[in-house]
Amino acid sequence: MNEHSRQAKGINWAIFLPPWLIIVAILILSFVNYDAFELAMSAAQTYIVTNFQWLFNTTTTLAVVLMVVSYVMPISKVRFGGSKARPMMSYTNYIWIILCTIMAAGILLWGCAEPMYHISAPPANITEGAYSGASVRWAMQTMFLEWTFSPMAIYGLPALLFAFVFFNMKKPFAIGSMLIPTIGETCAVKVTPVVDCICLFCLVCGMAASMGSGVLLLSGGISDLTGISNGNYLYIICGVVIVAAFVISAASGVMNGIRILSSINSKVYLVMGIFMLVCGPTAYLLDLTCESFGGYLTNFFQMGLWTSTSAGDGWSRWWPSFYMCCWMAWMPITAVFMGKISRGFTVREVINVIFFIPALFSVAWVGLFSGTAINFELAGYGINDAMIAGGTEAATFAVLNHLPLAILTIPLFLFIVFVSFVTASDSNTNAMAGLCTHGLTADDTESPMILKIVWGVTLGVLCLTAVCGNGIDGIKELCNVGGFPATIFFVFFLIGWIKIMRNPSRYDVFQEDYDESGNPIPSERLPYEGSENHHPGFLERLLHRSES
Repeated sequence: MNEHSRQAKGINWAIFLPPWLIIVAILILSFVNYDAFELAMSAAQTYIVTNFQWLFNTTTTLAVVLMVVSYVMPISKVRFGGSKARPMMSYTNYIWIILCTIMAAGILLWGCAEPMYHISAPPANITEGAYSGASVRWAMQTMFLEWTFSPMAIYGLPALLFAFVFFNMKKPFAIGSMLIPTIGETCAVKVTPVVDCICLFCLVCGMAASMGSGVLLLSGGISDLTGISNGNYLYIICGVVIVAAFVISAASGVMNGIRILSSINSKVYLVMGIFMLVCGPTAYLLDLTCESFGGYLTNFFQMGLWTSTSAGDGWSRWWPSFYMCCWMAWMPITAVFMGKISRGFTVREVINVIFFIPALFSVAWVGLFSGTAINFELAGYGINDAMIAGGTEAATFAVLNHLPLAILTIPLFLFIVFVSFVTASDSNTNAMAGLCTHGLTADDTESPMILKIVWGVTLGVLCLTAVCGNGIDGIKELCNVGGFPATIFFVFFLIGWIKIMRNPSRYDVFQEDYDESGNPIPSERLPYEGSENHHPGFLERLLHRSES
């Protein structure tokens, strides 16, 4: 038995204190001298997006390629935890939890708003100009680049790596453990505390930025419905409610709070999607999605590696590259959470859930909401004007107000926003607390409640500081500051997964799961824990049949 599995469970102060104290120091600076705080954040953001676009774009594109390659290589048959491992939950619940964890509030805020920026102020390479057919195609293809396969690969590949290292290599529950295939165990053990501290800092910035999206959407929707003035007081109220909800959910444990929330949210997502398809400009949405998605796939490498350097307008820095950096901030901790609930599933089953299904869901969501927003704007409904007057969050409610049953759909949309962020924050707060806890094992991954509460309150205060001080620009600054350090680790994660992917038997402790040539032996998925009364749904049966 490994030493780390024999430790009594408790708070790891060496991991918890450094990033938490840095965040507290940042908050103190923002309260004492906000101008200095804003100047430092802005300078850091400008430096990062100016000098490291190439790094964000190349690593993200490589991750997408590796996810597809992993799906068809022999490693796809490897089962996390060995052939005798039982999953923590049903495959259906696994799908909904991962989907809601990944989606968060970002796509809900930007689904209608971002295309307005793109069609009204396209980059220099769109020579036809604003509101042209080329700008519409560019807007949709850019949305697909930013919200479908690329972010899912950024989350998914490290999740595969963590699940393999934790369950199949039996290494400690730490982000630093993911460096072992690349730099060796001796070196990885030495740098693990530093790596975990940096990644915790990155995620707090990323989560605070995402929470800012949720706060802006909730406050904007409440203002639209009630006429209450939208401003800092409403931001604070919404922020407090969100933090309270996800801390309570996180404290209840992953198999309680997250499972219930994700199950509810998946059904509401489906209702909203059907409503948009039926009540929106249906034929236009289907045609535009088909045309734009085809263009995105055709030009994937060109768009994924594009930096707008030749045109000299810097457009890519503030859109695709910004998003890649933002996903990187979430990446380490999100990967830990997704990896730790992947026990008992094969690599191919996990890739289906963390890569293909969320990406295709995003294709549908972008097609419905972005397509409707573009159609309404071109028809003269003033979506962009509403956004200019009321802020980024106003675009979504302007779209919904031009559809039937707005009095019902806006509250339903606000419910999605609320539950989506609570679910995502719940999962990541669990993972953050896990990194600050020593003594976790494959059979016991729950952390002390006090850690979840402290991290929840901390990121809530950081979020409100950024949103109340600088609105949507504050969100972008937090994303970039948090994403850059994580991208450096991402390079090592890519190398580590490539090494494992080429020869998994070299690293796997479950040698009985491989044949004499070192190829994984296919195995049947065992019933999940507590599955005696479970009846698989249609989606679970369909995906299970595809694995056979």
